[in-house]
Order: sequence, then structure tokens, then C-alpha cells
Amino acid sequence: MARRCELTGKGVQVGNNVSHANNRTKRRFLPNLKEVTLSSEILGRSFRLKISTAALRTVDHRGGLDAFLLKAKDADLSPRAREIKRAIEKAMATSAAGAENAA
Repeated sequence: MARRCELTGKGVQVGNNVSHANNRTKRRFLPNLKEVTLSSEILGRSFRLKISTAALRTVDHRGGLDAFLLKAKDADLSPRAREIKRAIEKAMATSAAGAENAA
């Protein structure tokens, strides 16, 4: 599996190791990825995602997985995260329609 955050799209970067003699050799900067389980309150289930620690802090700051995904751009999300986002939007639309019919 690729070393890429499923929520932010953050991936591997490349650069140089520079020695004291100014010799340059290629190196890779790997993102700090963790496999975590995040729960969706709207869908009522949990999802196991491989995300960066910075993304985890952002999810907490925005108020959970649902709020993060609704605000995120589709281009940044992995295909699996996009499916979760669509399911959340669909569940919200059906609950809003049900609330209108009840009123």
C-alpha cells in the first residue's frame, strides 16, 4: 500500500542529504502515518484508516470524522474516504428529508 494519508493526500517527499563536504545524496521524507479507527456518528459505524498524525489532529479539531469529510475536497481524499463521504452525505440527505416530511 502507498505511503499516503487517506484523508489529506500527504505522501512521500524527496530531497537531499547534504554532508559537511556538500556532497548530495537522494533521500526520502516519509509522512508520519498511523492506522487508526475513526467512528462516524451519522453512519453509526467505525472505519479503519491510515492517516497522518497531522490529519488526526485536524479531525479532532473539526469535531470528528463526519465534519472533516464534509469539509474536505474530493481530490485530496482516497477512493475509500470518498465512498465514506458520499455515504455520510446520503445519510444526511435522507435524514433531512425525513425530518421535513415529519414536520
